[in-house]
Amino acid sequence: MTNPRPRTSAARRDSSGAIVDALDAQLLDERRRAMRALLRRPLLTAHGDDAAAFRLVRGHQTWLRAWFARETGWSLRVDPEVARLAKLPADLTDGTRPATAGASHQPFSRRRYVLLCLALAGLERAEKQVTLGRLAQDVMLGCADPRLAEAGISFGLDSREERADLVAAVRVLLDLGVLRRVAGDEATFTSGTGDALYDLDRSALAGLLVTRRGPSTVAAAAFEDRLAGAVEELVTDTDDARNLARRQALTRRLLDDPVVYFADLDADQLSYLTSQRAALTRRITEATGLVAEVRAEGLAMVDPDGDLTDARMPEDGTDGHSALLLAEYLARGGARLGTAEPMPVATLHAHMRELISQHRTHWRKGVTEPEAEIGLVDRALTRMAALGLLRRRGDTVIALPALSRFALGELRDTTDTEQGSLV
Repeated sequence: MTNPRPRTSAARRDSSGAIVDALDAQLLDERRRAMRALLRRPLLTAHGDDAAAFRLVRGHQTWLRAWFARETGWSLRVDPEVARLAKLPADLTDGTRPATAGASHQPFSRRRYVLLCLALAGLERAEKQVTLGRLAQDVMLGCADPRLAEAGISFGLDSREERADLVAAVRVLLDLGVLRRVAGDEATFTSGTGDALYDLDRSALAGLLVTRRGPSTVAAAAFEDRLAGAVEELVTDTDDARNLARRQALTRRLLDDPVVYFADLDADQLSYLTSQRAALTRRITEATGLVAEVRAEGLAMVDPDGDLTDARMPEDGTDGHSALLLAEYLARGGARLGTAEPMPVATLHAHMRELISQHRTHWRKGVTEPEAEIGLVDRALTRMAALGLLRRRGDTVIALPALSRFALGELRDTTDTEQGSLV
């Protein structure tokens, strides 16, 4: 038996190069998955459904921290229990993506937001375990503040609706990992027949607030001014610092917003984006896997995997189907795109009643009830606004250019015969 012929140096180099390429590809894939996990859920805990993503983020925290600090100005904190990306929105006035609760994803009301804040204040004083009933008592004490009463906010345990509002706030905290259910169920609390027991994750609780200043240190009177003051960034008066601020603001928008319309940018941001678009989008693509789609009106970073959004179109179910049909109506016959001509919401209600008549046999029960079209239209408009497809102004809506992709194309006869194929 003869010995195998030894590998040549060229073969060894080829093998080493293949191994290096494989390791580089694996590293890029892991970093992208870690980046996407944080963009999808900026607060990750070491327990429950987030555990695998948390471990991935923790393993690449140095690279992630540097990338976010450089490209977005966001900070990343990683400790043994929690990873927290301190995302600050580029547009503080954007109210199109509210907190939601329940299978219907009903947007939070003003009172629900207040109850959520009061619940967080109560949890700061709570023990390691807390019951929903005890948390409700703390919220009731908070609502006793005369300033809340003057603002029309109240809370009591006698009303099922008020108990449901508190449960909605608690379910947000459960989803974030701040609370972990030990026993009981929120449904029994809502009905007034039971309670629930939770473990409190103090590390997750401490990471919820994302500001550059403590809100209590901002003296402005108007809410918008207080919000801006809490997240205000100091920019050095140099060209390099101003360009960095523009780059970070644009990167935030491209990562967070479904569409960035050129008309929404100021002159300096538009000029920077025009000259640096290729480099800006390339860095985002390399880090996240998002792909740039450029149109005459704006720019979007499209996700081929479709899992970096909390609102989708099209989507299954009655709400998803009705939203798609309403989008097609707006895109084709309901509004003249590009003219910014508003359409009355009442017109959409009338069209939705027609859609209900056509599709009631396969839509969910209840759509034929009086005024059911109002809820369907409202949820559809909320979804489309969150996706940058339209803007709602009072009792009217204005279609935006991206909505045109939902218009059905005309069928054309491509032959000279009456029986020709249609495309």
